[in-house]
Amino acid sequence: MVRDFHKGKMQSITFFLALALTFLAYGSSLPVSPETPSISSSDWKLAEDYLNHFYPMTNRAHKNVFEEKIKEMQKFFGLTITGRLNPNTIDMMKKPRCGVPDIAEFRTFHGRPRWSKKLITYRILNFTPDLSTTDVMAAIQNAFKVWSDVTPLQFKRVSSGEADIHIRFASRFHGDPFPFDGPGDVLAHAFAPGSGVGGDAHFDEDEKWSKTSTGFNLFLVAAHEFGHSLGLDHSNVPGALMFPYYVYVNPNNFRLSRDDIQGIQSLYGKRRK
Repeated sequence: MVRDFHKGKMQSITFFLALALTFLAYGSSLPVSPETPSISSSDWKLAEDYLNHFYPMTNRAHKNVFEEKIKEMQKFFGLTITGRLNPNTIDMMKKPRCGVPDIAEFRTFHGRPRWSKKLITYRILNFTPDLSTTDVMAAIQNAFKVWSDVTPLQFKRVSSGEADIHIRFASRFHGDPFPFDGPGDVLAHAFAPGSGVGGDAHFDEDEKWSKTSTGFNLFLVAAHEFGHSLGLDHSNVPGALMFPYYVYVNPNNFRLSRDDIQGIQSLYGKRRK
């Protein structure tokens, strides 16, 4: 079952489609050949695609758009800000990560979208063959628990009918404007709270999903994506769950960072003891 993303007014889709138009407006400003001898043509193309997706220019005009995008990315990840491609910047771009852009300046999405209720339902539309059905359901349940432990929110799984959050595994083009890219790179993406596909989370079936350190741990990626489903944007704090890049942590030892907790509680408040 795939939700029709044309139904309802959905903030994240509208916002991202507006950014897509911005890509076209600025595309002609991008350089067509490397300026740095140590950067291969394939890495140069990777950088252009990466910056267009994760650092689109919003309501700003710069003489050198590409340089400004590089600076923005370098600043976000605490790299030396040069405005030029270098091996450290390229290496960062090649790491596996979430597919949601890094353009926000705060912990929450633009406009602070949030659910107006405390009980949120979710439905798992299909299952990855990499794990048993039981393991997938446990990973998803535990990922939601990360957020219910620090807020008044409660999450309930439904097996049929409508749900606030639809969860699915898919490959390449899968019914929304953001196709997956095969193994590695983008692992998953999710949409901010809203109607239509609002809150939905999609996981790239071309990845190897696991409940351990092999491949990509489903619990860790799901907990991150559900942060987006609840209204959080990316954090530039290394060690935060909402940091864009995948970093394995033993799920038994996992704890939300202060940044994650402050972000989600700014939307929903603290959990009552």
